[in-house]
Amino acid sequence: MSDFFSVYTFTPWDGLNLKQLTQVKLISLKTIFKTFPVVEQAFLEDIISNIYNQAHYTWNNSIKRIVGVANEDYNISAFNFIWAIDDQNRMYQFLFQKLEEKENSQAILVALAPPELVKLLSEFKRKALHRILSLLNKPSNIKFLMVLAPKGKSIVEERQLLTIDKKQLDKLNYINKLKNKPNIQGNWFPEFKIQCPVCKEKITGVGVSSIDFGSVICPYCGYKKSRF
Repeated sequence: MSDFFSVYTFTPWDGLNLKQLTQVKLISLKTIFKTFPVVEQAFLEDIISNIYNQAHYTWNNSIKRIVGVANEDYNISAFNFIWAIDDQNRMYQFLFQKLEEKENSQAILVALAPPELVKLLSEFKRKALHRILSLLNKPSNIKFLMVLAPKGKSIVEERQLLTIDKKQLDKLNYINKLKNKPNIQGNWFPEFKIQCPVCKEKITGVGVSSIDFGSVICPYCGYKKSRF
């Protein structure tokens, strides 16, 4: 087990390069706090408001994978990643996880970077965190701020779906191959014909005329036999 989360994202700073994923490592907040700090919805709402009203606040759907400290893959739909630089060229990287799927859900701060930020929070704890989150919502003090959000399904989910689709296709191809391969009687699906013990005719179908609530009736001579 490590102390790091890994975010795999397309690069919005490179014109949203969809051909290459970049890995960003962030240290878990559990190395600083006993529990993940809860971030109120008001903070996220202010960020969204600034995205609508400020040109240097942007939103990009680019995250394709989130890996936790135990090398476990997460459902990326619950995560947002904030990447910002302030007017003093200090970088801020925060990974948030929503507690619920609804829009007005609270979130927890699960990881952050760079190391200087980790050192600051280790020394001043929640007081420093509150000041930083407040700073991120002051457009005059921010050079740029990007919110990176999930883009479709994670690459892990896509691989799983691809594997399932391939298995289903292989199974369908196998069935079609069997259907096209005749048996001795000229059909792949075996025929089962009941022979009447009286007139020796074969009962070739089990239709309405040959079933009488659990009995088989010969349509040629009327012989009746219970099936049970």
